[in-house]
Amino acid sequence: MPSDLRQPAFVLVRPQMGENIGAAARAMWNFGLDRMRLVNPRDGWPNPASVAMASGAGRLLDEAGLAPDVAGAVGDCDLVFATTARNRGLTKPVYSPEEAMRTAAARLADGGKVAVMFGPERAGLENADVAQANAIISVPVNPEFPSLNLAQCVLLCSYEWRRASAAIAARRDEMAGAEWASAIEVEKLAEHYEQRLDAAGFFFPDHKAASMKLTLRNLWSRMPLTREDVRALHGIMRQMVRWKERG
Repeated sequence: MPSDLRQPAFVLVRPQMGENIGAAARAMWNFGLDRMRLVNPRDGWPNPASVAMASGAGRLLDEAGLAPDVAGAVGDCDLVFATTARNRGLTKPVYSPEEAMRTAAARLADGGKVAVMFGPERAGLENADVAQANAIISVPVNPEFPSLNLAQCVLLCSYEWRRASAAIAARRDEMAGAEWASAIEVEKLAEHYEQRLDAAGFFFPDHKAASMKLTLRNLWSRMPLTREDVRALHGIMRQMVRWKERG
């Protein structure tokens, strides 16, 4: 059964290759989308060639809706996007994938139904298809090579959907069980190095010593050190001192 999450339906219009349908299903499920609809697939449906490419997303193929035409595939939706890289000569708002999926998320949150149409591999959607959409999604591709593989376009829009509908951390640290060093631990490390470097005559000439020590302290505080890092750096300095004393 499809998930309970409110989400857009991705409509593959006249897809030509079963492999691309399967790859599109995999791309959708990678980002939590499982509402696939198919309009008149060239090689019929179901298509065994799609199963291997789906690679774990076969449920989307089993549950895919099948329609004879675009009107039948999007008739229950109140916001329909058509993906295209070409100028169609039609008066319609044109969205980036990012803004389109933000708009879709807002419409769905208000109780609406949204569909995103993707055209066949060879030439994309026809103008008659695009004319049935409320808006266009245009991917900012290289104008000298604008053609996207069907599954690639589905993947791109699926990714933007995930970004628009889920809390995604822009950056995170994988600690692997480690803990950040505390300020006092970093301070003790700085003192250790300053003392040993001072004894070794590193802070020379004298009139630059204060500035050099300040630079070193700033370096330690700027580094994102874990407790394991601090222990290792203490050990490195101790071993260097022992080696010097043995010599």
